[in-house]
Amino acid sequence: MNWPPHITVATVVQKQDRFLFVEERDKDTGLLVFNQPAGHLEPNETIFDAAVRETLEETGHKVALTSIVGMYHYASTNNQTIYHRICFRAEVLELTDHALDSDITAVHWLGYNEIAAKPLRSPLVLTCLNDALNRPPIELEFLQHL
Repeated sequence: MNWPPHITVATVVQKQDRFLFVEERDKDTGLLVFNQPAGHLEPNETIFDAAVRETLEETGHKVALTSIVGMYHYASTNNQTIYHRICFRAEVLELTDHALDSDITAVHWLGYNEIAAKPLRSPLVLTCLNDALNRPPIELEFLQHL
């Protein structure tokens, strides 16, 4: 496995019984896959800012983080990369006309069963969604930026 791990963020955004998902082309396989709005932490950026930015860039939605879903360690056998993902719950503030990242092919609001039947970016996708639905939320203050 490659070292150091990649630090990534993701958001679970729910509207009634539907969840905000992106459809994107997997750079390793070339296949279309589904994922929560997610991406990498950039230099000089807080983890909170990264989650809000990635959601805007991938979906056009401005969001406010409401809680932490969990923190995950995933070793991908596809690209030999280790990912540390921090997943948040977020609520939509507004839909903007922000241009979407070039690798996003579509934005969807999907029900749980629809998501479970789709090809997913990684096992993290369904794990984060299940945790958001079944675990108590973790307060944002759990994660400190010093």
